Amino acid sequence: MTAISGNQRRKMRSAARLYAVQALFQMEAQGQSAERVMREFEDHRFGATYEDGVEYNEGDVETFRELCETAVNRQAKIDQMTDRALVAKWPIARIDPTLRALFRAAGAELLGESTPPRVVITEFVDIARAFFPESKEPSFVNAVLDHMAREAKPEAF
Repeated sequence: MTAISGNQRRKMRSAARLYAVQALFQMEAQGQSAERVMREFEDHRFGATYEDGVEYNEGDVETFRELCETAVNRQAKIDQMTDRALVAKWPIARIDPTLRALFRAAGAELLGESTPPRVVITEFVDIARAFFPESKEPSFVNAVLDHMAREAKPEAF
């Protein structure tokens, strides 16, 4: 078994975050269970290469599962944190479903102990850029996540 470098581990964690956003989106859009969607991602997306040349990065399964499970199990708390960070006229139910999934995955990581809040913000703003490359959403995500991070971990600021 080959040792995984620190850089490779960071890439796998970044991929896991992206997959968590996609999985949370799929759970909500298709009404599928968390376990079913997580299994599908782990079996068919992590490190997969398809005939049309599409390649998926290998993801860190532990990070992926932790984010998905925490987002599902603590969704009410995460959604409340998100609502407080959003402008009063835009409750979480009214925002784009991709952003809703992103805020839930990021909120799950912010509630955890292992990742510094600024890293969480940077990682999920990068994911927002991947989904919304030519728009203002990444700036919006940055502002909302900054507010959520200050609520979840005020000692880090």
